[in-house]
Amino acid sequence: MAVVTLLLLAALAQQQPPAPQPFPRPGTQPARPAPSAPVAEPVPQAPAAPPAPSDASAPTQAALGLPIYPGAQFLASYDAGRGQRYYLFGSAQTFTEVVTFYRTSLKQRGELIFDAPATHEFDIGRFREETMAFPPGVTVKDFQSQVSQGYPNPRPGGQPAQFPTIIQIVPAPER
Repeated sequence: MAVVTLLLLAALAQQQPPAPQPFPRPGTQPARPAPSAPVAEPVPQAPAAPPAPSDASAPTQAALGLPIYPGAQFLASYDAGRGQRYYLFGSAQTFTEVVTFYRTSLKQRGELIFDAPATHEFDIGRFREETMAFPPGVTVKDFQSQVSQGYPNPRPGGQPAQFPTIIQIVPAPER
């Protein structure tokens, strides 16, 4: 009996934590965490972003109507429903650097909606529940943690291998 218990405990200890989910799914409301005192932790320095490879399918800033972080790599776009799409970009820069860029570019403070993993949201328009799946705006998520070095690059052999920061852009729907 003790051997079975030890084997079971060893197997549980070796299991990997689940992969982090990029962003809340449509139709779900994230729980707002209670405010907590900030904890000063050293921020790891990410290497400088390599120039983003040209991707013919990558949307432009003009097409999105929102700025794209310099050097961010287009990862994918998804149908959000109700005629909307959202676009994911990976950045080799830190969460703080990307949030600072969007604060300056969008001329707004935005809102930190989660402390861990850090997720910052910038709304750029009014959310109309009857016609939209997501509010238009930019969401920046920190993918580096004690259990993750970042969001895996979906391109085999792509550089960087993992993105510490992910940017989700939801353009305002055309009228």
